[in-house]
Amino acid sequence: MMPTIDSSTALHQGRHKVGRLLAALGWSLVSYGLFLLVWLLAAKIVGNPVLLPDLTTVLASLWQLIEDNSLARDILASLERVLIGFFLAVILAVPLALTMSYFTTLQRLLLPIVTLLRPIPPIAWIPLAILWFGIKNGSSFFITALAAFFPIFLNAFAGGLGVEPHYIHAARFMGAGKVDLLLRVFLPAAFPQIWTGLKIGLGQSWMAVVTAELVAAQSGLGYMIQIHRINLDTGSVLVGMVTIGVLGSLMNFALVRIERIVLPWQANHPHKT
Repeated sequence: MMPTIDSSTALHQGRHKVGRLLAALGWSLVSYGLFLLVWLLAAKIVGNPVLLPDLTTVLASLWQLIEDNSLARDILASLERVLIGFFLAVILAVPLALTMSYFTTLQRLLLPIVTLLRPIPPIAWIPLAILWFGIKNGSSFFITALAAFFPIFLNAFAGGLGVEPHYIHAARFMGAGKVDLLLRVFLPAAFPQIWTGLKIGLGQSWMAVVTAELVAAQSGLGYMIQIHRINLDTGSVLVGMVTIGVLGSLMNFALVRIERIVLPWQANHPHKT
């Protein structure tokens, strides 16, 4: 009888999961439909396509950008800058944070500097980035890395500080050295919070690259928005804005899916949605 009960339970859970997905999809469609309705009404009331174009104008701009392949080029340029900057932030922030959480002297020496620099927004670094790297990719790599660095660092640092002392004592008792402690104790124990930092950092990096491209690049979605703004092509500006939102949502969705693989116990927590 047990296999029958297990199969029935699994079927019930599967149906419940499908029902939740369909409900979420339905609410999303209603939300998007409401947004489009408000947009159409507002565009009709404004009556000026430069101030607020209607859906037809935006779709025509989208088709033109797809047809001349400029949208794809700008998307790839922005993604390249974000991914490289994000990767640089990860390889710098995670080791530094875990090392500082382990060595008290290093923590006392460097934490005041981090505390001083953290509140400075990435956009404030753009003038220096242009002076140091010009308006090529270097400045965008710097800005995106900087934007991702602090969320990743702070979460990894908090995760390292939260490592249970008995884990450290047990590892030392078994002969673990400092490198083993960092790699086999601190890193696994802090990984859930590190992952949280990665999700936040990627989002911050994505927003920062668009800001940097508005003033310090010659390609990318931010640059595309700026050029079409100057030409009063508001339809293309909105295409760029929507593209930024869609790609940001897709990146977040990908990280949530990966989280279910690398942190299954956290992703399946009953309070998570």
